[in-house]
Amino acid sequence: MSRIRERLDALGLVLPPCIQPPAGVRLPFQFVRLSGSRALISGHGPQAPDGSIARPLGKVGSAVTPEEGYRAARLTALSVLGSLERCLGDLDRITAWVRVFGMVNSAPGFNSQPGVINGFSDLILELFGPEVGAHSRSAVGLYELPFDIPVEIEGEVEFRT
Repeated sequence: MSRIRERLDALGLVLPPCIQPPAGVRLPFQFVRLSGSRALISGHGPQAPDGSIARPLGKVGSAVTPEEGYRAARLTALSVLGSLERCLGDLDRITAWVRVFGMVNSAPGFNSQPGVINGFSDLILELFGPEVGAHSRSAVGLYELPFDIPVEIEGEVEFRT
């Protein structure tokens, strides 16, 4: 078993299957696009273990608390890891987390987006360690996100070919 899989199991974390979009929604793109030794990761949202969109939905700072937003970002990390594992076959092939772009569905006046996106960064660092897991990052607030999800995150990793 891979080192990252062992860490996930030890933490009791499950990678969800491919997202189940709402009825009538078409997603005509790749969730992970490989280019040389880089994997470009499309925007992902929080998923429940069955692959559905995780709850709660809404804007952080009103319908969703910052703590719930943090948990949503953590669930988004699991969603991203699931896509990477399906594409790469083994998460241990990842040699560097390069870049993370975190978007928070923000209520007017909410300005703690970095704390919300820490849910993603904290889990990546916990799983991959400070050398491989270190990444550059942005955390921005947006007025709306697809399907009213509280968090969407995209990024880029380098991997062993």
